[in-house]
Amino acid sequence: MSITAQQLWFTAPQQVEVRAQSLTAPATGEMLVQSVASGISAGTELLVYRGQLPQDMALDASIASMQQQAQFPLQYGYATVGKVIQLGADVDASWLGRFVFAFQPHASHFVTTPAAVIALPAGIAPEAAIFLANMETAVNLVQDGNPGIGERVIVIGQGVVGILLSSVLSQYPLAKLCIVDGNASRRRFAQRAGAQHVCDANSAQELADLKQQLRVGSSDGADLIYEVSGVPEALNTAIDLSGYMSRIVIGSWYGNKTAPVTLGGAAHRNRLQITTSQVSTLAPGLAGRWDKQRRFELAWELIRTLQPQRWITHRIPLAGAAPLYQQLHSGQADILQAVIQYDE
Repeated sequence: MSITAQQLWFTAPQQVEVRAQSLTAPATGEMLVQSVASGISAGTELLVYRGQLPQDMALDASIASMQQQAQFPLQYGYATVGKVIQLGADVDASWLGRFVFAFQPHASHFVTTPAAVIALPAGIAPEAAIFLANMETAVNLVQDGNPGIGERVIVIGQGVVGILLSSVLSQYPLAKLCIVDGNASRRRFAQRAGAQHVCDANSAQELADLKQQLRVGSSDGADLIYEVSGVPEALNTAIDLSGYMSRIVIGSWYGNKTAPVTLGGAAHRNRLQITTSQVSTLAPGLAGRWDKQRRFELAWELIRTLQPQRWITHRIPLAGAAPLYQQLHSGQADILQAVIQYDE
């Protein structure tokens, strides 16, 4: 049977549209998936929506469906959950009817292969499963930062990755978990995620008070700071909240956005350790015992334990994508995780 898929396309800066695309029956080794839900990654997808991606890079170095360069028109998205509804020849019959996660752009249907999807474990709801990619990112950030017992840790930015990171860090025996974000709604989410202290990124007084709280004996500054706001200027906030030998992990992808970074003065003398973190690879120090499969298994267990679907604030049909992206672009404060829902 042939299927007409409804696909979301980014056609120009701040322009998206839904296009109909006829899909042929799956060929040998392929299968057809009907989407149930897909998560919008506001940080990365806003870079696409605004035309702020580097033009000389693939959309994603590790995802087969996104090897093309960032040039309009293009499809984007990497958190789709669907149900396998048709199999091509030589595909194990057990795949039929299974729910799967795919690093797949937003679309009502898509043709893929068993190797390109991940079957949902028992007990994981489709809306929870859309968080797999971002939960893996949170796990990668924790592994790259390596928080220790009794440490003072700051997370700057409470978008979806930030809130998942805070949720995971709240399970650690830290001395203090502090959140910095300019959005009041997200600061409230952070408290629900287990943060002991929240700080308005736009308040000089609150930032000064936080610096004072980080002074313990002869030690000042945070031991570990994560920058996941997507705002390059936030690196200066991270540096300002650091102390001698502090570790700063940059989890944001800024696209082609830049900002001056203050590396003189105390930052230079403090021997700061600044690390960039990217989920497409494993830190070399972990490669002897960890692989992607083991990290996915941990991400699934954290999804089961932490129930990230509670962070879904907006559910829309595919036809409602254009106004939602515009709301994200304009900074509507109450959007945390938006989900596109598809009719089964």
